[in-house]
Amino acid sequence: MDVGLFLNTQWHKHETASVADITAQANAARDAGFDSVWLPHHYLTEPMQMMQPFTLLGYLVPETGNMLLGMDILLLPMLSPTMVAEEWATLDVLSGGRAVLGVGMGARPEEFEAMGVPRRERAPRMAESVELIRRLWTEDRVTFKGRFYSVTDAGIGLRPVQPGGPPIFIAAMADAAVDRAARIGDGWLIAPNDDLGKVQGHVQTYREALRRHNRPSTTPVRLTRECYIGTDRARAFEECRPALEAKYQAYVSWGSVKAFGGEKQLSFQDFARDRFLIGDEASVRDDIARYAETLGVDQFIMRTQWLGLPIDNAIGTIEALGRIFA
Repeated sequence: MDVGLFLNTQWHKHETASVADITAQANAARDAGFDSVWLPHHYLTEPMQMMQPFTLLGYLVPETGNMLLGMDILLLPMLSPTMVAEEWATLDVLSGGRAVLGVGMGARPEEFEAMGVPRRERAPRMAESVELIRRLWTEDRVTFKGRFYSVTDAGIGLRPVQPGGPPIFIAAMADAAVDRAARIGDGWLIAPNDDLGKVQGHVQTYREALRRHNRPSTTPVRLTRECYIGTDRARAFEECRPALEAKYQAYVSWGSVKAFGGEKQLSFQDFARDRFLIGDEASVRDDIARYAETLGVDQFIMRTQWLGLPIDNAIGTIEALGRIFA
């Protein structure tokens, strides 16, 4: 099995944004044998501070050894596909062919408004963008007339190292989006928000869609999970709860999560069950094996730090995961 690290790139307004913390996490993942590093992407996050991924991924190239460098996820419908094709070709060259492009539709209305993109157009914009990006990576000169984007007899300034360009993983959390991921993606990114039962249903939908669209059954799937490993399960919950609970309250405010808080008023432990990987090393090892067997996945992305969690705690989890996946 492979394991990637979802890097925290966020800080409270009163904190100093720490490049040292990011480097420490990336170095710890590299030294622990992780196969990849993944960054998030948002705009207009005040009062939360957040680094932007294009520049940060370039900075991380020499810090990450042979690990893949990816996005989980880039908000593609808000961006020019030509710009993304150029940026990711550059990252692929800088990293010697280690770039991965994970994309998703996005949700926050203020981001779409600021970028001048109608939120209702996000699905067709993303599909059209993926098509154009692939053509720009593989053809010397492109003529493309789409609903949203056009290129006339032009080519990008730098070709990727990887034949065909970096793989494009599609994030999806609903049946129609999962079908789209199977149809146009080189892989599927499963978000950390849903519990195991719901993810299991989506995995079945994805496998069926791969067959229907004549895509290889071996098309990869990466499962993103929140993960914290402590000396015992009770202490692990106590240590990570404030930071992780605050993270998901933010998701509730964005409309991305409906089951936590609100009318159901689930406890943190109930919400975490079959959704987060929290415990001591042995119990988390068992849970990872259970997820892998239930879902038929062998690639994970673990987020081990959230706003307010000390960096040393996150690195402890990274090191423990290195032992689990060794």
